[in-house]
Amino acid sequence: MEQAANGARPDEEAMHRALEEAEAALDHGDVPVGAVAVRDGTVIAAGHNERERLGDPTAHAELLALRGAAERLGRWRLTDVTLVSTLEPCPMCAGALVAARVGRLVFGAPDPRAGACGSLYNLCSDPRLNHEVQVTAGVLEGAAARLLQEFFSSRRPQGA
Repeated sequence: MEQAANGARPDEEAMHRALEEAEAALDHGDVPVGAVAVRDGTVIAAGHNERERLGDPTAHAELLALRGAAERLGRWRLTDVTLVSTLEPCPMCAGALVAARVGRLVFGAPDPRAGACGSLYNLCSDPRLNHEVQVTAGVLEGAAARLLQEFFSSRRPQGA
C-alpha cells in the first residue's frame, strides 16, 4: 500500500464526507460504512451501506458510490476517479474497483476479516489482473474504526 506524500488534506476532507455517509447508514440499521467518489477534487457521488434497507446483498457503500460516479460521468471506466471508503473494501467491492478501472482508493479502517486491499487479500495491487488501483490506507483510521466499534458493541448483549 502506498501512503500519499502530498495531498493528505484533500484525502482527509473526502474521508470526513465518507464518514457522514457512514453515519447515515445507522438510520436504517446498516453497518456504518460510507464511500465517496472524487474527481478533480470534487465529490461526484456518495453512498453508504444499504443492504438492510434495500434487502440487497450488493448494496455496499463502495458499489453505490461507483454506480453513482459512472452514471454522473456517463461511462464505466473511472480511471480519473478516487474512491474514498471508511472501511477497507471486501473482495466484491475491490473487484468492482478493478473492473471500473478506478485510479485510486483511499480507505480508513483496515478489515482483517474481509479486507481485499491489503489485509486479507490484495486484489487492487495484483499484477495478474488487468488493472491495478493505487491504494492509500489509514486516512482517519481512528474515526472510521470507532464508528464501527460503537455500532457492533451496541448490538452485543450486555456482559458478552
